[in-house]
Order: sequence, then C-alpha cells, then structure tokens
Amino acid sequence: MDLFESQGFEETTVTQIAARAGVTEMTFFRHFPSKDLVVLTDPYDPAIADSVAAQPADASALIRAVHGIRRALDELPEPESELVQRRVRIIAGSASLRARSAEAHIATQMRISEQLVAGGADVLVARTVAAAVLAALTAALFEWARDERWTLRTAIAGALDALESHDG
Repeated sequence: MDLFESQGFEETTVTQIAARAGVTEMTFFRHFPSKDLVVLTDPYDPAIADSVAAQPADASALIRAVHGIRRALDELPEPESELVQRRVRIIAGSASLRARSAEAHIATQMRISEQLVAGGADVLVARTVAAAVLAALTAALFEWARDERWTLRTAIAGALDALESHDG
C-alpha cells in the first residue's frame, strides 16, 4: 500500500511491488493475478448476498437488502480499519480502480437481485434495490475514507438508514 500511496496506483509497477515485498514477480502473480487485486479484494460481497437471501420474504425488497447487509456486517469480523481505509483511499484516487471496483459490484448486484427475485420481488425492483444498496455502501466507504470523523460501521449505518427511511 505504501508504494500506491506515495507514487500513485497507475505509476507503481509489479516489479516495484515484488521488490518491496522481497519476492519474485512470479511469486507475486501466484498470489495476485493482477496488480489491482492487491487493492480490490473484498471478502464481504458473497456474505452480503447470502444474508439478503436469509431475510423474510414478506418484507419489501429494500428492507430485505438493507437488513441483510446489516446482518452480514454484524456477523463478519471487523476489518482492519486502517488497512481498509488505505485501500479505499487508493481506489478513490484511481480512475482505473474505481472502474474495476464498479465492475466487481455488478456481480454482487446480480447476486443480491437474484436473491430478492427468489424471495418474490419483481426483477426491476430487485435490480434497482441491489444497485441502490451498493451505491449507498460505496458512498459510505468513500466518505469514511475521506472524513476521519466517521467509523466504518457508522458510515455504513448512516447510508443504510438513509435508504431505509425512504422505503414505502
């Protein structure tokens, strides 16, 4: 992360990363198929979709998604805040990483919307809700990384509260 922060993501080469880590480029690529995966790894996305699926089908799609995300975040271990914050700042500062992050969110959006549809939601509603909750999470992450007054959990809770207050 130090190299990305000091030089910029695009300007940092795999050769530099491997040298800093004391490994060969081949070893680097065994662990990370691409440089951007050093920053973009997100173990939470699959857990979020599973948690949305576990929500009662009698609730609205938005409430199922919001409550599913809240439950997933409550059940998952607290991430190492400083490392996650550094990653989010690097992503926010790189157009290519923001684009790759958005691509990754599409897969998560589809998983969430599939779970909502399986629970009886209309396809358009499910896709709209999935996109909205991921946009809210992204906004919360970027704001948390930018403004040290927030904790990760309070930023996410605030974004989800904003969505939930408009359900109806």
